[in-house]
Amino acid sequence: MTTQREIAERLGLPVHPPKTEVFDLAEGTNTDPKGHVRTVSRFRREPFGLYLARPMPGHPELAALESWLLPALGLRVSRFHRHPGHERDLDYYLDLVDVRTGEKQWRTVDHYLDLEVRQNRDAELLDIDEFVLAVRAELLDPETAERAMRRACAALEGLARCGYDLPKWLRDNDIELSWDGQPTQDPVLEPRPLPPSE
Repeated sequence: MTTQREIAERLGLPVHPPKTEVFDLAEGTNTDPKGHVRTVSRFRREPFGLYLARPMPGHPELAALESWLLPALGLRVSRFHRHPGHERDLDYYLDLVDVRTGEKQWRTVDHYLDLEVRQNRDAELLDIDEFVLAVRAELLDPETAERAMRRACAALEGLARCGYDLPKWLRDNDIELSWDGQPTQDPVLEPRPLPPSE
């Protein structure tokens, strides 16, 4: 019997195992889903999550990113700093993820669904087709898939209730994000002391 994953692969559909990223606070690095180790300019821990900022050298469109990992909401909230000429009408990008926290490392597992937020205007749920294929291919177990969908629905409902004001919705969840801005300094290459734990 042919599996859904085999069918998806034969048709060239975008199905892949859930993407995992590692954030090493001691080493000051972010290991992306392809295993590339990127130097992080800044990490900051708060009781509700972890902030990071890093440049994106060599990327044709993006100069840098800033992200917050929010375990309680199952979200990674990102702002992208783009090279001139590659601007987009987008304020925040939200990945639906499981976040595992630790003293020295944090880890995210992506659940395919994403949200684009245009502040005070709208939000759009993305990659539903990829999510459905992943569920059919048993790359997400039913419990994980339901959790991801519930989190996506909660985020959309909360954003709509707050007039698509992401900071307001997060404040309603006792989360106050601050953004440092685009990393302009060269990344620190040597290991750094761990940020204080709350």
